[in-house]
Amino acid sequence: METSQSNDPCTPPVASVTSLTSAADDAGCDLVTVPARQGLEAVDILRRGAGDAVGPVLHDDGGDTLGFVVPAGTAAGWDVPGSTCTETDGRGLRLSPEPPVEGSDWLLPPGEADLATDPAVLRRALGEAARLIEAADSCR
Repeated sequence: METSQSNDPCTPPVASVTSLTSAADDAGCDLVTVPARQGLEAVDILRRGAGDAVGPVLHDDGGDTLGFVVPAGTAAGWDVPGSTCTETDGRGLRLSPEPPVEGSDWLLPPGEADLATDPAVLRRALGEAARLIEAADSCR
């Protein structure tokens, strides 16, 4: 699924962009968007995991969704129900400390996180998060 450039957190505003590394600029990124509850659970799972690193994560100001920065090309094979993966069409990864999309903010900002979350690791964390949420909801 593609979104317009204005909704793509990998495409920053023209002014005051700080590049993480030249290698990251060449690599690009995609964005996996999930409901906030599942995303927050997944962030917790990823941060607790031994060696499982999490890249930058965006949240919208309404608190409805979280977006995980993943390597470019992830969208081509992404098939996790309840989530979407937005392609960047080869635009370079240039993440600044300022959120790249109006109405969003960094949960895990660039520089405090790895360059991108491994898609396979994210897939497992989202699956575990969904199971935890389902179990919690069934106890109500």
